[in-house]
Amino acid sequence: MDVSEVIIVSEIRIGDHPILDFSGGKEVTFTFEGEELTGYEGEPIAAALHAAGVRILRYSNELGRPRGFFCAIGNCSECMMRVDGESNVRTCIEPLREGMHVERQEGKGDLSARM
Repeated sequence: MDVSEVIIVSEIRIGDHPILDFSGGKEVTFTFEGEELTGYEGEPIAAALHAAGVRILRYSNELGRPRGFFCAIGNCSECMMRVDGESNVRTCIEPLREGMHVERQEGKGDLSARM
């Protein structure tokens, strides 16, 4: 992972909120671009990446511009990544599981895998 693509943070998660409950759940490990990270089981993959300091989830197809966490409800394509070998996974709505392998995908990904 390129150092310019990671922001070092001590803790970015919301710990205490007056209305919402962020209890977290079971801590799990997963890999992103070969680096082992931790997150909470069931939280969106993109949220776990964001909490780990990853701000660039992919690069635009045409101009190669960095793209990050945007809508967080699965409507846009800014968070599409390759997860466990499957391209075009919307990581903002895909739940994190133990041992997942997450990586940025090149271009539009492998479209034949979904057919």
